[in-house]
Amino acid sequence: MRIFTSILLATSIFSFFVPIEAFAAEDPRVIELRQQIQALEQQASQYKSNIADERSKADSLRKEINLLNTQIQSIENQLALTGKKIERTTFEIRGVEGTIGEKEISISRKKESIGRLVFALDQHDQENMLELLMKSSSMSDFLRQEQYAESVAQELLNVIEGLKHEKAVLEGDRQELKVKERELEQLSVEQLNTKLSLGSAKSGKNTLLTRTKGQEAEYQKMLKEIEKRQAEFFADLIELEQKVIAGGFYNVRVQAQNVPPKGTKIFQPPYPKGEYVITQGFGMTSYARRGAYGGKPHSGVDLVAGHGTPVRSIGDGVIIASGLKNPGWGNWIAVKHPNDLVSVYGHMSSVVPFGQGAAVQVGTVIGFEGSTGNSTGSHLHLSLYKEFFTYTNESNGMLYFNYLQGTINALDYM
Repeated sequence: MRIFTSILLATSIFSFFVPIEAFAAEDPRVIELRQQIQALEQQASQYKSNIADERSKADSLRKEINLLNTQIQSIENQLALTGKKIERTTFEIRGVEGTIGEKEISISRKKESIGRLVFALDQHDQENMLELLMKSSSMSDFLRQEQYAESVAQELLNVIEGLKHEKAVLEGDRQELKVKERELEQLSVEQLNTKLSLGSAKSGKNTLLTRTKGQEAEYQKMLKEIEKRQAEFFADLIELEQKVIAGGFYNVRVQAQNVPPKGTKIFQPPYPKGEYVITQGFGMTSYARRGAYGGKPHSGVDLVAGHGTPVRSIGDGVIIASGLKNPGWGNWIAVKHPNDLVSVYGHMSSVVPFGQGAAVQVGTVIGFEGSTGNSTGSHLHLSLYKEFFTYTNESNGMLYFNYLQGTINALDYM
């Protein structure tokens, strides 16, 4: 009866293992956080709509103050939203870590159970049919042992298959944990940049009120001064570019051999659909005709989603250049795409610190909307190039890129 008892023991040990999934339940705190995130996202959508409405109105000090107030509220909302996402992701990470720990224990116990089953079957196999018959008190007892042995053998195969499946699920959980950890890291970076954007927006409002003393006439005078400085900057820039081209003094140069036909939708907008407004198009716009760009057309498109809004790469590619606190473009970054077209993002409040050559995917956050450099309000300047180059301005040692030459309308490809 020793073999029969061993088999019963091994089988009974295995019968206690219940799949962990049967007990799995979502943390109530995660459910609550998801509801709070949904409410904040609805508020964020409304703020972006309000920002678009304010930006579309005629230039006036009152409009600009209203816009800045709305942007500050939007950034505060974004800060709260990111905080909730960080809290939710942290809870989810803890949940996945707990599940991984439980599954590792379960797998370990199942391995022990398999060992006992294998040991019992091995003992059974070592005794021949005659020996088993001699030990059995009756034929029915002998048949029961044989039936149990066959049953345990089949159960052993089932356990092994189950163990393989559980190991695969465990590996999936580990991959999910890595994704959640990366998400948490990205959210932390976003939260830091949002805090910086909030400080910048409040500082911008205070500076505006200080410079204009709350007077419309002073505000209009300030706008004219900014426009004049812009015209002078771009006139000098274009002259400098011609010297660079003539001498071939390029740092980086990229030329696309085949430009897709207009209307080929190969890129996605840098902001989610419906959450931004285009405030200036490509080419000889009314603003450009006033001489704001040294008599040249506007080299890109201006989009507004709100100060501090994450700016995303319009396509897959690699970072080939970037600059900080450039007098013209402020904080900017350039991405070379697989077809050798280059997208450039300017005036950002801050950029994600990618190294040159770092790969990005469509939708990767590369910076945050702002008003750095020659800018009259928070927006993103997006340019698309079929020929792109960078050079160093010897007068200030800063990195610049070509303004107009080689540009094409990004809207034709989004």
